[in-house]
Amino acid sequence: MQPDPVKLQLLDAALPHVAFEGWSPAIFEAAVAEVGIDPAHAATLCPRGAVDLAVLYHQQGDAAMVAAMKTADLTGMRYSEKVAHAIRLRLDAAADKEAVRRGTTLFALPHMAPDGAKLIWGTADAIWTALGDTSDDINWYSKRSILSAVYGSVVLYWLGDTSDGSATDAFIARRIDNVMQFEKMKAQINANPLFKPLTGPLERLAASVKAPNQMPDLNDLPGMWRDH
Repeated sequence: MQPDPVKLQLLDAALPHVAFEGWSPAIFEAAVAEVGIDPAHAATLCPRGAVDLAVLYHQQGDAAMVAAMKTADLTGMRYSEKVAHAIRLRLDAAADKEAVRRGTTLFALPHMAPDGAKLIWGTADAIWTALGDTSDDINWYSKRSILSAVYGSVVLYWLGDTSDGSATDAFIARRIDNVMQFEKMKAQINANPLFKPLTGPLERLAASVKAPNQMPDLNDLPGMWRDH
């Protein structure tokens, strides 16, 4: 679903000031005044003010990455290379490091952490969907969980990268290599009959994730997992 055009106008008006003021109430009020809309209407579009604009900024980055993936030439790339390319395209879509930095600070706050986790999960889901992932079992969940962790660490590294981007590219490659090693280990575990009793709980956990961008409810985890 396309975002409301007025909401996009508010985002465009806020972005030049985010580096100095963060995703703050003052920024939202200034954006409302600049766009020239009724504050009551703005509050309807963004009940949480600038927080909702920060969420929209992240989601627009996901959308830009998906659009870029549709025209990307992935011919001859291994799957791991396709994932790395998608991550790079997502970073390119972020563009404004200061806006991302301020957003990272915002969503690191304890009461905002669930929103931040959901956004990162949404990015991981967008990447796998763009790559044509059709898994509908535990792999659907594990792929997004692992990529969420990878992407989160990549963003933090990218924010501190003062190179031409080559350092971030190398970091992405290292993280994905780590994941590939983990996948090899997971395949060995899955092939071991001693671990068969765990597959049932894992499958039920995967089934609890019913829609893209929906994090699993921790209450659905088996008790033995919650307690350890």
